[in-house]
Amino acid sequence: MTDAIQQAIPSARGPQDHAIRDQILGAAHGHFRRHGYGKTTVSDLARDIGVSKAYIYKFFDSKQGIGQAICATLLDQILAEVRKAVDESDSATQKLRMLIETMTSATLTVCFTDRQLFDLAVHSCADKWPSSQAYIAQILSILAEIIAEGRRTGEFERKTPLDETCRAIAGAMQPFVNPVMLQHNLDDLTRGVNEATSLILRSLAP
Repeated sequence: MTDAIQQAIPSARGPQDHAIRDQILGAAHGHFRRHGYGKTTVSDLARDIGVSKAYIYKFFDSKQGIGQAICATLLDQILAEVRKAVDESDSATQKLRMLIETMTSATLTVCFTDRQLFDLAVHSCADKWPSSQAYIAQILSILAEIIAEGRRTGEFERKTPLDETCRAIAGAMQPFVNPVMLQHNLDDLTRGVNEATSLILRSLAP
């Protein structure tokens, strides 16, 4: 897990490598997949692994704390795929295209292959969990690197402030990378992503 996302989870308590902590997370992941985040209680998890509810609170201060830890792991998977795709691309133009395409496909896989995990993703985005916010910050950092490279190589315009450009691109990406919005764009996703990406790249032309 990336340090930035890990550090964004203030609700974790107790030894990080404790076997009980791993059991709690394993039980939670199973319950979230079967019943959804909203319908799972801390009592369910305590009963599942054979400990008291109070003992679970030695490791996490709430159900949300447990959800954040699982969410951070899932987001880290997406981030790793994005970074790999970007690093393997040659030009800034290609890196930007791969950033958007990989974020979309990875988010689709994580949140919609197992529908119940979508419930967790909705809570994470709607309530702006620290793990979710740290992930967004990491994506914006990668995006800034790509735009800066494109400006150095002459692929992208240089007049617009970098932070403004990054925010605008991130906003344009939302229908395809935000789970809450993505669910409404599944019918024509490939064309939508391609057209939006092409529009973004044309707006960046020098």
